[in-house]
Parts: sequence; C-alpha cells; structure tokens
Amino acid sequence: MPNRVPVFVVFLCLLTIGSFCSTNVSADERPNILYIMSDDHTSQAVGAYGSRLAGLNPTPTIDRLAREGVMFENAFCTNSICSPSRACVLTGQYNHVNGVYDLRGKVPAEQQYLAIEMKKAGYHTAMIGKWHLKMEPAAFEHYCVLPGQGKYFNPEFRIRGDRKWPKNTIQFDGMHSVDAITDLTISWLKEGWDQDRPFFLMHHYKSPHDYFEYAPRYETYLADTEIPEPDNMWKRDPKFGSLATRGENDELIPHIGTSIGRRNPRRSYAADFKIDPSLSDEAAKRAAYNVYLKAYLRCVKGVDDNLKRLFDHLTTIGQLDNTLIIYTGDQGFMLGEHDYQDKRWMYEESQRMPFLVRYPKSIPAGIKTDAIIENVDFAPTMLAFAGVETPEYMQGQSFREICETGNETPGWKQSAYYRYWMHMAHHDNPGHVGIRTKDHKLIFYYGAGYGVNDVRTPPAWELYDLKQDPRENVNQYDNPEYAAIAESLKRQLAAKRTQIGDTGADYPEIEGVIQKFWDYGPTEKAESAKISNQFLRYRSMELKEKKK
Repeated sequence: MPNRVPVFVVFLCLLTIGSFCSTNVSADERPNILYIMSDDHTSQAVGAYGSRLAGLNPTPTIDRLAREGVMFENAFCTNSICSPSRACVLTGQYNHVNGVYDLRGKVPAEQQYLAIEMKKAGYHTAMIGKWHLKMEPAAFEHYCVLPGQGKYFNPEFRIRGDRKWPKNTIQFDGMHSVDAITDLTISWLKEGWDQDRPFFLMHHYKSPHDYFEYAPRYETYLADTEIPEPDNMWKRDPKFGSLATRGENDELIPHIGTSIGRRNPRRSYAADFKIDPSLSDEAAKRAAYNVYLKAYLRCVKGVDDNLKRLFDHLTTIGQLDNTLIIYTGDQGFMLGEHDYQDKRWMYEESQRMPFLVRYPKSIPAGIKTDAIIENVDFAPTMLAFAGVETPEYMQGQSFREICETGNETPGWKQSAYYRYWMHMAHHDNPGHVGIRTKDHKLIFYYGAGYGVNDVRTPPAWELYDLKQDPRENVNQYDNPEYAAIAESLKRQLAAKRTQIGDTGADYPEIEGVIQKFWDYGPTEKAESAKISNQFLRYRSMELKEKKK
C-alpha cells in the first residue's frame, strides 16, 4: 500500500482555517448532517437487507446504521442512472422539472437548492467525492469533486481556486479514490469545518461503479468463495418480460439488456472480463459472474472499511451522536438477476436503493419500515432535520416523522414514479415509465428516444405481483385475472404523471408514442410486432458492420 498524501497540507493552502474551538458540543442544537452516497451500491449488496449475499458479510459498518437507526425497505430512485438521480437529490425535483434527463445533465449553481437552503439555515456546506453534474458545485462553500466519473486510481479532484472552473485541481498519486475521498472528508472536518456552525456534508464515493477497480489490498477478499447466484440468471421464465424486452417470438432476447454471459452479442461481462472463449456458454457465464461479483464486492468492502474510518473520526471528535448519518446509493444495480448487468431498469434490483439513517437523539434503534420513499424526498427530509420547511419549488416530501417512528404519516404516498429516458443508450435498455406500489409494479416500455438513440423498439406493458412474485419472473399484464389491477394501475400512473407535471410537453414525439400505445389492443400489439422485426433487422446490420 503506497504512503498516503498528507491531505491536510493541501487544505492548509486552500482553506481559511477557523480557530480551534471545542468539537465536543455543537454551537447549534440541530444535528450535523452527513449524507453518504455510493455509486451503484444496491440493497442486495448490503448485509442488513438480507439478500443472498448477506452471508458474505460485505458491509458490517453500514449494517451498524441499520441496527442503530432506521432501515427503509422501499426506497426508490425515480430514474436509475447517475446524473439524473443526483439531480433529484440536489433539487428535490423530478427529472422533467430539474432538466437532467441523462448523463449530460447539468445543475447550475442557482438550482443547487439543497446546498442553498442549508447555507441559508446556517449550516457549513461541503461536497466531497463524486459529483457528476458537469457544472461547478458553486453553491457549496467547500467542494472537492471528481471530474465526471473520475478515476479509481491516482484520482484528480476539482477544487475552488483562483482559476476558472474546472482548472483548479489536486491529484493523489498512488492512492485509490475510496481512500482519497475519505481522507479529504476527514481533513475537512479537522481543518476546514467552521465549528461554530453545524455541518451539511455530502460525501460521495465512486465505488462500486463499473468496472469495479478495487484497491489491491482486497485481492484476497472472497478469492476462494463461490458467490451465490440468482436463480433467474440461469432460467428465464417464459412469462418474464414482454414483447418490448423479448420480441414477438423471443427474437430480441439477445439484444435487449446487456448480459453476464454471452446472450447479448454486443456487450457482455463474458467479453468485458475476457473470459476464456473456449469455455462453454454455461461455464463462461459462471466465470464472468464470479469475476463481476467479486470485483463489485471488493469495491463495496473498500467503502465499508473507509466508513469505519470516518465514523471512528466522528467518535473521536465527539460528533458521532450529534450527526444525522444517511447512507444510500444513487440507484440500485443488477447483480446477475435476469442475466442483466448495470442499472437503468425499473426492475427491483435497479430501482431500489439502500437507505439507512442513524441519529440516536431522535431515531430509535432497529426500526424497519416499508413506507415508500423516492429520492426526490431526500432533500425535504434533510431540510426538515435542519429545521427548514420544504420550499414550494421542491416536489418531494419530508419523511422525518417516518424516520423517527417507523410509521407513515397520514396521506403519505402509496406509490413511486419511475421514468428512464436514455433509450437504448450504452446498455440496450428501452425507454420506459411506470409506477410501483407496495403490492404491484406496472412498467410501460414505450421504446422511443429523444435524440440519444432514435431507433425504435416495440412498446409493451409489464405487470408484476410483488407479493406473489417478488423476483418479478412472471408478467401478469395479459392475465385476465389481473385485468382490473392493470387498469387501476394505469389510472394511477396517468394521475401521477399529471400530479408531478410529466405531461410530455418537453418531448411531444415520445408522448405521441405513449398515447398511441396506451390502450394496447390487438391493433397496437400488431404494430408493436412490426417494430420488433424492424429493430431486429437494424441490430443485425449493426452487428455485421461491427465485425467488418
């Protein structure tokens, strides 16, 4: 392990240091607020959520937050992709309102609402780690952020300085980003935090984003362990999916959604991780899965170990119990389920996030709640703990009372909204919109883009009974027994779109497709089948060109 850069030296050069007042008691009775977010850390890779991976004990430090605070079992992102999710947290608004639809998204300083409101409330604001929103995080009093995705090794950070953004940088040669980000945060707490004010600190890790480059010290972690596999990675139920994700006669199964094994000829982890091409398809998939999961969990282990360092420091300075600590991911992640990789999907593993909160002064230990929360609700909730009412321009709602009691407040939302805009970009996911209640999930793959990728894919609906089928293996949309449920959910989805203002006015051509296929009778299904065949011809030609 290389020697660490003495980060405090950098801060002595860059920050105006306040006097060394006592850190044992905050000058303000309100809590410090520490918002920790890892990139792509899904709930099934957090031990407290009890998934198939829990026995590997990947997150003992994060699990402590669940034991000593509240664990949300139904925390959902509204768009499972990095920049849009971060924009929802920062603005308290859905993406069609904050304008961040995809990875090109920007949030200018005057719209960095969470930082603005926290500063107005008297908090010392800081943003450290992965930012991924293009424009300078200028609303924060202090920032030190990775450029774009950032690098795992020898990371560079953008800082405030005399030169125009983004030219002021510092670099940490010989370090892994997970260690550098933790060092930067601890150094700010030691040397930069104005201790006359409570702090609001957003502490964001790059890990465990692909391609899962873990610190070398984790090379032996899980080395001799066969990682538990999801059953539906191997056997795709014939009733899973729809014409949108399978094609008229399953012809699109190789082309929708990137894969673990060799199913998708354009992109798979079998190819990305250079699995021996002489292996059978089954052996190659199993090998790719184990490489993938071990690398992913080694990155997760790096996060967990570094959070222990951070929590230990808060304990040392007497601030652990004075700090509201939130841990979450910017979205979920597919860990082989349905033979899918990455995120973007509205399926559970991608839409669901871990969300754990510890603050012993008002949150009892060991609470679990199935209340539905969305990432647009995070900002109002943090503001509520800071004593700030939710601004009218925010669309989310505070769930502070749920944190403190585990009980839903009267009239609390009973569904989560979802919309993925980046049609067929990067991981071959069609554009879709949907609604998730506690019992059911309705997804509408409208299959149209807005300039990122204009090739059409077939529209279709999927309905999953989450009580009977929590792994979402059987699409019940065409089952007559679920007809009334499907119609009710469609009405709820339409009402939700109206309520939050997702009217389609921003992209009327896409909205035209949504309305055309909304009722989805025999005529619409026949048209969708034609689109499926057209897309297959397009993809076949694309692959032929790639081989030349």
